[in-house]
This record gives sequence, structure tokens and C-alpha cells, in this order.
Amino acid sequence: MAFPPRNKGFNPRFNRQPEPEHRINERIRVPEVRLVGDNVTPGVYATQDALRIARELELDLVEISPNAAPPVAKAIDYKKFLYEKKKKEKEMKANSKQSEVKEIRFTPSTDDHDFDFKSKHAEKFLKEGNKVKCYVQFRGRAIMFQDRGELLLLKFAERLQEVGAMESMPKMEGKRMIAVFAPKAVKKK
Repeated sequence: MAFPPRNKGFNPRFNRQPEPEHRINERIRVPEVRLVGDNVTPGVYATQDALRIARELELDLVEISPNAAPPVAKAIDYKKFLYEKKKKEKEMKANSKQSEVKEIRFTPSTDDHDFDFKSKHAEKFLKEGNKVKCYVQFRGRAIMFQDRGELLLLKFAERLQEVGAMESMPKMEGKRMIAVFAPKAVKKK
């Protein structure tokens, strides 16, 4: 049995154009639309009339709200519309701050100077709006001094009580005793 020659380079399953996120111009297949836009008299029009009005203005007819009754279509320049939409999304992404979890490590034998230094860093992190994960690392025989680690974390919590709140009491995870601090909500004046 002979197979037909393959058409190399084109496969309709893989070479499809991505479907646009809005229906535009002839792709709008409803009998009537509510037309809005600049230089347009808002109202309910037959789809063909709305399309004719948009073409007269040298614009595209874009379906903005397909679930409304009747669907809302706007006479705009579609490429410009997509550009402005992307620009807004990018701006919103830039303005939204991702909070991070900063880690601070102690040992059961951390002295006062190191404790003060690390607590100042934790205060700075909490004021910036980040969470602080603080842990006491136990190595070797130091695991016998779990009470020292717990006292250290509670002292740390007392030190940070103005800028942050402890989410849960210190708990052991393997050879670490962990406490997590969240920033307190800043009161707007």
C-alpha cells in the first residue's frame, strides 16, 4: 500500500495562529451589540451596522464584554488597545511588591553583640514588609541545649514586638528550632 507524499513544512495541527483573546470585526457573530467608543453615538445596533460605523471611522469593532445582554462592543484601534492593556499589566506588576522570607540564623551560644546586630537586621526586614524566619541551629552535642534556643527565640520575639508578631511558638524541625515573624500592619496617618 503506497502512502501519499507528505506535504513537508505544513501541519494544520501545529501551525495554527493563536486565537485572539477578543472577538473583532467579522468574528463577532451575534445579531446585535451595544456600541460604545469615542466619536460614536452609544446605543444598541445590529452587528453589521456597528461594523460599518467602525469602518467609517477607520477603527476595529472589538467585543469587550461578551457575556452582557446584548454584548458590548467598542470601536477602537485594536493594536493600540492591546498595547495599552499590556502596558497597564506591566505597570501593575511593577507596583505590586512581592514579600520575601528573610532568614536569620543563631546558635545556642550566640553572644549579645551578635544578637543585637541580627535583631537590627530583622527589624529592618520587617519594616520593609518582609517576613523573617529565625532559627537556632543545633550542631553535635548542642542539641542538649534546646531550652537555650527557645529562650533565645523568645527574647528575639520580645525585641521585635513593636515591628513584628510571632506567627507561632518556636518548634523543632530536625536540628533547627524555628520561629517565623510577620510584619505588623502599618497604621496610615
